Amino acid sequence: MHLSTLPLLFLNSDIQRRIELIQDFEMPTVCTSIKVSRDGHFILAAGTYKPRVRCYDTYQLSLKFERCLDSDVVAFDILSDDYSKLVFLHSDRYVEFHSQHGHYYKTRIPTFGRAFSYHYPSCDLFFVGTSSEVFRLNLEQGRFLNSLQTEAVENNVCDINPVHHLIATGSSEGRIECWDPRVRNRVGTLDCALSSIREGTEVQALPSVTALKFNNSLSMAVGTGSGQVLLYDLRSSQPLLVKDHFYNLPIKSLHFHDQLDLVMSADSKIIKMWNKDSGKVFSSIEPPANINDVCIYPQSGLLFTANEDPKMNIFYIPALGPAPRWCSFLDNLTEELEESPESTVYDDYKFVTRKDLENLGLSHLIGSSLLRAYMHGFFMDIRLYHKVKSMVNPFAYEEYRKDKIRQKIEEARTQRVQIKKLPKVNKELALKLMEDGEDEAVLARRTKKGKAVPNILSDDRFKVMFENPDYQVDEQSEEFRLLNPIVSKVGLKNKKKLRLLAQQAASLQKMNEDEDEPEGQASSEEESSDDDKSWVEEVREQRRLLRQEDWERRRQERKNVDRNTVLLENARQKSSVKSESKERSQPQFYQLKAGEEFRSFNDVTHKQKLQKASLEDRLKLEENSETSNMANTAVGSKQLTFTLQKSEQQRKQQQAEREHHEERKQLRRSAGHLSSRRGRGWGGRRGGRGRH
Repeated sequence: MHLSTLPLLFLNSDIQRRIELIQDFEMPTVCTSIKVSRDGHFILAAGTYKPRVRCYDTYQLSLKFERCLDSDVVAFDILSDDYSKLVFLHSDRYVEFHSQHGHYYKTRIPTFGRAFSYHYPSCDLFFVGTSSEVFRLNLEQGRFLNSLQTEAVENNVCDINPVHHLIATGSSEGRIECWDPRVRNRVGTLDCALSSIREGTEVQALPSVTALKFNNSLSMAVGTGSGQVLLYDLRSSQPLLVKDHFYNLPIKSLHFHDQLDLVMSADSKIIKMWNKDSGKVFSSIEPPANINDVCIYPQSGLLFTANEDPKMNIFYIPALGPAPRWCSFLDNLTEELEESPESTVYDDYKFVTRKDLENLGLSHLIGSSLLRAYMHGFFMDIRLYHKVKSMVNPFAYEEYRKDKIRQKIEEARTQRVQIKKLPKVNKELALKLMEDGEDEAVLARRTKKGKAVPNILSDDRFKVMFENPDYQVDEQSEEFRLLNPIVSKVGLKNKKKLRLLAQQAASLQKMNEDEDEPEGQASSEEESSDDDKSWVEEVREQRRLLRQEDWERRRQERKNVDRNTVLLENARQKSSVKSESKERSQPQFYQLKAGEEFRSFNDVTHKQKLQKASLEDRLKLEENSETSNMANTAVGSKQLTFTLQKSEQQRKQQQAEREHHEERKQLRRSAGHLSSRRGRGWGGRRGGRGRH
């Protein structure tokens, strides 16, 4: 198979997903319905979101055009042989017509529609929906005709027989009503709800009709909401066959395959193909996403599905028919993938090489019919092989038996207590690494995937960690208890193991290696059930213990501090009592410094002058005295002022403002030369217009 014959080939395991027949065969979100034009050149699909219709050209294997719509499409149909005439039924009761260039006309029906069918002889569109009426829109006259009045409350589906043009409608009550369009009268009814109920069927609600399809002039298939498909002959009121999907999901699509007498029924989960006479299952397809619609390419084995997924699936079943002309390479591909009827696995044969034949003394059989050449050896009958081998080596069974006994003994020896030499530093860590190494070795031996990973104990790079006491792990530290909760929790168990190993090492030094394992060892293995606790619970427990220890430590510190403060306070009180007693017994003298407390009394006149000065002078004076933060008041007390430290940007801004003010002062012109006389206006004299 050449890659040039395929449009696109992906490197996935599933070949059905590796081949992309049509490029961009998908929707932005979900595809609701899909159809093929009558000439087979175009595939049209409607989907959301946003509502749109896409047309794919099968000859170009790519997207031809895409048109966005105003609302979601409930159903659509192709009225012409190609894509030039389309009609869409929207969820907002609008019926939209498209021509080859795009949107052509839009009208509205009285109720919300659910399905419609086109009657070619009269050019009538029959709409069914949430009403008992079947609305008729004549496309030749361009107007609505008298509707058909049914006995149903709501109608879900409708279909027109391609031979005698009988119109059938399926209601939500599980009934089928057939109408003759020539006289616009009802000619018969079928009760499908009662016929679909069989023995052992669980009925939760009245089965409604969800799918309807005519095959020929007399055959009709009805799909119900409970997952049954009923095959009718129009001449009988009882179904010929009832097929159950056993998923209890509504049937969404029905198709007939005339060449193989098959019925294709699909619900949202599976597509089933079964014989319409016997009901025997022919095949089934279960896509990865829920199914919305199924379309069969005419006269081929190609299927298209509209799913609850952006990707629209394409399935090819060679047993249903040949591949279409535009993807004929599928036939060559399936022929290459077809399994050969010749068996390639020889269950009754034994593969032997030339060396095996020489050992058995059967080299003379090469070229005869008893040996079949295959690759680098031969296939021979398994019975002949066993017979010859028993004759050549009559003691083979005894050797095989001894090998098995030896294997059993070796397995029993591995279960004995082994003397483990532990290092002086980090004994618990070394014990855990030994156990992990044994588990990995057992797992590698069982899975046969290779050798186990070498242990850290046998690595020279980590030798210092088990020799130098500076590398001893502090298991009481907060980091160790939080990062290794399980190890810290199993610490007691490891200590028990260490003591047990020491006792076993002392007792096994005097015992023979062939003695059986003591019964007391099982107790050490039974304690492994403690490791099943979850990691989260261990971390929470460790955090709780750490918080409790921290709280107790702080409480003890507070007690010590309070005790010290009480002692200091008592000592201070005793010293204060002694000092007061001494002061009372001795006379007290006070010394006044003239430059501090009473400095303001000498400068009263200066402060009065300062208060009479202007604000500018006072500010300049304060700026000059920024270094001092103490100011005297008139009553002798002191005032404390705080100077905020300015940032570098603020200082630069103030300096720039000062420079700007200095520059403006230099450029400023005096106005002293102007006359000070008042009343002189623009004319040079006050009220000049009144004097002459």
